[in-house]
Amino acid sequence: GQWDWMRDNTIHSTTWEWDNASPSDMWKHSHNEVHHTYTNVLGKDNDLGYGIMRVDEDQKWIPFYLAQPLWNFINACLFQYGIAAYDLEIGKYLKGRTDKEEFTRNGKQVLAKIGRHAARDYVLHPLLSGPSAASTLTANLTANLVRNLWTHSVIMCGHFPDGVQTFEKTSIEGETRGEWYLRQMLGSANISGNSLLHFMTGNLSFQIEHHLFPDLPSNRYAEIAPRVQELFARYGLTYVSGSLPKQVASAWKKVFTLSLPNTLAGKAITAASTISSRAA
Repeated sequence: GQWDWMRDNTIHSTTWEWDNASPSDMWKHSHNEVHHTYTNVLGKDNDLGYGIMRVDEDQKWIPFYLAQPLWNFINACLFQYGIAAYDLEIGKYLKGRTDKEEFTRNGKQVLAKIGRHAARDYVLHPLLSGPSAASTLTANLTANLVRNLWTHSVIMCGHFPDGVQTFEKTSIEGETRGEWYLRQMLGSANISGNSLLHFMTGNLSFQIEHHLFPDLPSNRYAEIAPRVQELFARYGLTYVSGSLPKQVASAWKKVFTLSLPNTLAGKAITAASTISSRAA
């Protein structure tokens, strides 16, 4: 809804349908309503681990998490479909917390959209290319893979890197408006870089500003970022930010570390720190 103020029906949030496997109305619910309301609240915000990964030491460890580096890699390669599954809230359905009829209706909507996209990218476009059908098919597969990997990397940097805080459900009981803003500040992280990088990320590199002002046009984030940083400094808060390689590495480090029980994870962190200090 960042551009709704223009009152342009072609890009208005009530009519816009994006080129993604997940229908836009489902994304608006899972992202705009749920994620932005319950940012980084364990058990409430599915953006934390997408329901398949352990992203906090306070989360109970189960053997399933041993494979979470693999789950995360597969999710990265198929990210738009992972987003569709996330929007369907499959985990809630399997736990019996979602109406079966509603889930079935939403599932049919998602599958229909995936079918249309697959027919366009992998059937229609190659057929229209005639003798170049094979190269067109390869190009479309490659483009979608690269888009998935890039989008996954950018989005992981928003809430996974070191320094980002998570919150228990009990901590938001009676939460004031000011405390909600504080949670957005402490639960988000930025990617530092030049204007080209910010353009390539759709300005999601300014995740902190995005969570403080979700309906502000994203091209204005860079303008308000210095004022937000001043606010962090005034109250002694850590403005978590780093280069893209640093933030991606930090997020993946957490995925690997927390795939282990806390006792083993602690030993792994100690060993990694020792190796790093010796190398330095």
